[in-house]
Amino acid sequence: MKLPTYLAEIGRFLKPHRTIPKTPWTATSRWSVNLKNLPILFFGLAIFGIGDALLIQSTIGNSPWSVFAQGLSLRTPLSVGEATAITSIAVLLLWIPLKERPGFGTLANIALIAVFIQVGVDHIPKIEMNILVQMLYVLIGIGLVGMGSALYITCGLGPGPRDGLMTSIHNKTGIRIARVRLSIEVTILIIGALLGGSVGIGTAMFALFIGNSIATSLNIVTRFSRPSQ
Repeated sequence: MKLPTYLAEIGRFLKPHRTIPKTPWTATSRWSVNLKNLPILFFGLAIFGIGDALLIQSTIGNSPWSVFAQGLSLRTPLSVGEATAITSIAVLLLWIPLKERPGFGTLANIALIAVFIQVGVDHIPKIEMNILVQMLYVLIGIGLVGMGSALYITCGLGPGPRDGLMTSIHNKTGIRIARVRLSIEVTILIIGALLGGSVGIGTAMFALFIGNSIATSLNIVTRFSRPSQ
C-alpha cells in the first residue's frame, strides 16, 4: 500500500462521526439489558473513570466535573470517588422537575464511573514537575473518556446524569444544547475551583479536545461493528 493511500485510510478511520451510530449491541429501550450490551456498557464506563482519574493524577487540571468533585472532597470527609457519586445523584434529582427518565445505563454511570475514578486515583501514580508525562496523562485521559463515552452512548441504555440534565434543559427551554452544556460546565468549574479543585492546562485541553475525542471514537466504534439494519 502506497504511503499517501495508507495515510488517507488512517484519516478516514480517525474522522469524527457526526451522529450516534446503531450497533449490534444498541438496546431497544433504556432497560433492555442483555449479554451484548452489558459488558460493553461496563467497559466503557470503566475506561471513562480511569481516563478522568488520569487527568486528576496529572495535577495540571481536571475535567470540569472532576474539578468540582475534587474540590468537594477537599472540603468534606468524602473521597473523590464518593464526591463524584454524590454529585451524580444530586444531578439526577434535578431530572425530576424536568420529567426526564433514567435508564439502566444512567444508574450504572453513577456507580461505575465513581468507582473507577477512585481506583485510578488510588493506583495511578500522581505526577508532578514532569510536564511531558503530565501531558501524556492528559492526552491518554481524554482519549479514554472519549472512547468510554462512545461505548456507553451506543449501548442506548440511557444518558449519564449530566448529559440527561443538558438534553432535558434543552428540550424544555429551546436553548441551544451547546449553550446549555457550556453554561452548566462553566458554572460547575467555577464552583469547583473556588472549593480548591485543580484547574489548569489539562482542563483547557479537555474542554478543547473532548468533543472531537468522542466523535472520533464513535467513528472507530462504527468501523469495528456492523450497524444494525
